[in-house]
Amino acid sequence: MIPRYSPKKMAALFTDVARMQTLLEVEILAAEGLATIGVIPVADTVALRERAPIVDEAFVDAVNAREEITNHDLAAFVDIVQDAIGAPEGSWIHYGLTSSDVVDTALMATMVKATDLLLEAQRAFVSVLASQAVALEDVPVLGRTHGMHAEPTTYGAKFALFALQAERDLRRLEHARAAIAVMKLSGAVGTFSNIDPAVEAHVGMALGLLPSPATQVIARDRHAEWFYACAAIGTTIEAFATEVRHLARSEVGEAEEPFGKGQKGSSAMPHKRNPILSERLCGLARVLRGYLSAALEDVALWHERDISHSSVERVLVPDCATLTFYMLEKVTGLARDLVIKADRAKENLEVGSLGLVFSQSVLLTLIEQGRTRDEAYRIVQRDARAAVESRRHLRTILEEDPEVTMDEAQLDRAFDLTRVLIHAHRGVDAVRHLAGAQ
Repeated sequence: MIPRYSPKKMAALFTDVARMQTLLEVEILAAEGLATIGVIPVADTVALRERAPIVDEAFVDAVNAREEITNHDLAAFVDIVQDAIGAPEGSWIHYGLTSSDVVDTALMATMVKATDLLLEAQRAFVSVLASQAVALEDVPVLGRTHGMHAEPTTYGAKFALFALQAERDLRRLEHARAAIAVMKLSGAVGTFSNIDPAVEAHVGMALGLLPSPATQVIARDRHAEWFYACAAIGTTIEAFATEVRHLARSEVGEAEEPFGKGQKGSSAMPHKRNPILSERLCGLARVLRGYLSAALEDVALWHERDISHSSVERVLVPDCATLTFYMLEKVTGLARDLVIKADRAKENLEVGSLGLVFSQSVLLTLIEQGRTRDEAYRIVQRDARAAVESRRHLRTILEEDPEVTMDEAQLDRAFDLTRVLIHAHRGVDAVRHLAGAQ
């Protein structure tokens, strides 16, 4: 992932130094597992630990140089490690293993660490959304369907529904973590032909990974589930960001992205305060969904293995984890610091809507008076159109309409905002326990 979208905490997990350090740990743990069943002397494993090379940029450079000869990255890695440790102990490195044993296990260990960071960030996002829902529980705003004025709702209800969706994303990510928290050290084609299952159990225990039956590679449907969880998170972020973009439009003006001191909205037009973060998040969500497509393609491999998935994952796994983490950090700040224009929302609702958002209440009142539904619908539809064309409030038009027999009390009730929103708190109630919880 390009530096612009790479938080250091996540990016650090996917450096070549970090990757090779994890590979080395798997190799040494495997040797120690062999020692527990008497295959190699315990003293030799002590020497492996003591003489293990320091994995730094110089080490990475040495491996890369060796790969120019071997044309095999893991073989090059093993050569450099064995040379650094020296004979005879170094010969126990990679004993009985195949490359995918080490590479897949190391990848899963890294993905679990990355997922733990994502889970922490996702919990923070859910908490901020829920906290905003509670804080804005009674702040009314126009509801819109098809982009058009519909019926009143509240900012609290809006945030609550996003919080519930983000919480579902959290559960999906937790499930995906369980799916990828596995490993294998079962040798070529996964039959333990030259390695004892006890070694796999030893390494899995040390890394906190569950041994999984496998071919030469771990089944890639597990990885695809993880990519789906990330794509789902990105899509929820996009949904929230899209809402912000619409509410921030000049004609609406009911919300605004935070605007820092010294910030510039446009290089040409000084008055602009564009929803640039929301737009960025919407664009990056498209990238996340693209990763999922490639991950699904990786599931179908030839027989016991091929490496068509390998090149894909070298790009996709670090980029997906890093980008998802970046998006979560950004959208959490956006949700927390979003400027809510409650006065403008009230103006749009009470004045700008011309009372049309209460049309269903009027319809139902006319039906209660004995009108057929279609007859009542046609009356309200006609008067609503008259309100739009004359730019007068619907209630005024109804009061002038001889076919409408609603008295003052009935009109008051039909246009009562408090009555319409009496149950709007139910969404907020569903997330109240999540507010402030991480």
